[in-house]
Amino acid sequence: MKDSKTTRVLIKIVLCLLAVICALPMLLVLINSFKTHQDIVHNPLAIQFTAGLSNYVKAWTDGRFAQGLLNSVVYTGSTVLIVLVFATLAAYVIAGRKVRGTSVVLSYFLITMTMPVYLFLIPLYRVYAKMGWLGNHVAVSFILAACGLPLAISLLRAFFMSIPKELEEAARIDGAGTMQVIRHIILPLLSPGLVTVGIITGLNSWNEFLVSSTFLTGQKNFTAMLSLMSLNGTNTSNHGTNMAATVIIVAPIIIFFILMQRRFIEGMVSGAVKG
Repeated sequence: MKDSKTTRVLIKIVLCLLAVICALPMLLVLINSFKTHQDIVHNPLAIQFTAGLSNYVKAWTDGRFAQGLLNSVVYTGSTVLIVLVFATLAAYVIAGRKVRGTSVVLSYFLITMTMPVYLFLIPLYRVYAKMGWLGNHVAVSFILAACGLPLAISLLRAFFMSIPKELEEAARIDGAGTMQVIRHIILPLLSPGLVTVGIITGLNSWNEFLVSSTFLTGQKNFTAMLSLMSLNGTNTSNHGTNMAATVIIVAPIIIFFILMQRRFIEGMVSGAVKG
């Protein structure tokens, strides 16, 4: 008993130290976002608030983050919605082996997870340019959704396999169709997996740079990440403004993850144990 308690205490100490190490860079960025450029260069570790909120005002106006954050919400929301809809339907078929060759299809999805998206940028760009879809956030989100679908299908497949088949069979005996089974039986039980996939896809979409910088042409179509990168290019001499812009783009992610972390952990653990 004493050894087990000692082990738990040591584990908690190590985890706390790791948490502090991971939080220090973010805390340093937050502190420096309230300091002038000269104070940051003089001593980046000093706790000062010499600039107040002026860095945030300048970063917000110069980076046009009002439009950038709105574009990011549309871009991320569209990607998450597309992934959840198509991954749910595909995982339902693959997990239940409703058609022949599901093992081959699953292997194909696993292989595509190793293929980088930049291999397809040139042909996709030509197609999008001909269709007039450059700068269309919803259209571009299909590309990012296609990149995230293999992982989403693999995760949701584990959740589908944990659902007893007797529930689906009982619903079909009562006359329920496939869509009714998915809507009224499967989705309520699949909610932890949907939350997990949605969070992973949302975070990847919010932080994505390569696809958005290639297809979302024009500053009015910039996402928050592109606004941050453009601001870093025009304000290289003002570290305080760059720090404030970084906080603006990172803060929504941290707040969202703090609010959803319990559902995310529950979903990951549930899928790992049941799948």
